[in-house]
Amino acid sequence: MLDRLVASASSYSGDVDALFVLVTVLVGVWFIAVEAMFFWLMFRFRAKEGVPAQYITGKEKHLKQWINIPHTLVLVCDIIIIIAAIRVWVTIKQTLPPADRTVRVMSQQWAWTFTDPGLDGKIDTKDDIRTTDEMHVEVGKTYHFLLESKDVVHSFFIPVFRLKQDADPGRIYTGWFKATKIGSFDILCAEICGLGHGVMGAKLVVDTAEEYAAWEQARAAELPVEESTEPPAEGEPAAETTPASGH
Repeated sequence: MLDRLVASASSYSGDVDALFVLVTVLVGVWFIAVEAMFFWLMFRFRAKEGVPAQYITGKEKHLKQWINIPHTLVLVCDIIIIIAAIRVWVTIKQTLPPADRTVRVMSQQWAWTFTDPGLDGKIDTKDDIRTTDEMHVEVGKTYHFLLESKDVVHSFFIPVFRLKQDADPGRIYTGWFKATKIGSFDILCAEICGLGHGVMGAKLVVDTAEEYAAWEQARAAELPVEESTEPPAEGEPAAETTPASGH
């Protein structure tokens, strides 16, 4: 239902949508029932000439049941919502499935910086790929993200994943997602973080395995090649150096 308004593109986004639908249906049914009863009581017991008002103490059993029975049913509905919410919370926030890749997400006023592990698949190594305001992931892969903030409180929000996690300075939050739909989607900041909060957006690109490999190879080719510090092999001439000129 909700994916007609905002695409559903992660392994647990459907669970979040189902929870919203459950809450909407249960609360909606009780809202309609209460409003219907409210208006019925207003018309049924409206003032009429020559008809005295009924005096009610609140202790009449046949009237108290109109409070006690609905109250009990509402509590049952609350328990259903709590159980459903806890199950979704545990899936998203308390469970951390094994990762295929780990990425770093850095938030700051007012931009997102993403660090991909690169060809070696390991974060914080020399071949890491860093991008600003654009994040590439591979569909069907489980990602762990390490979320940080350089300055103030931000909130990492990917609507199509139904994922939102605050980022506090000085802390690293670990979360996960698994993209299930190919395309380009929004990444937003959902916490007011200063004058540029409204323009702190980025793009999430979910690629096929082939597209992701091509993007990774292209970005790896752009990385600077480090000069070798090893001595030349026997028989090879040493590299010539040009001394700096003095003034």
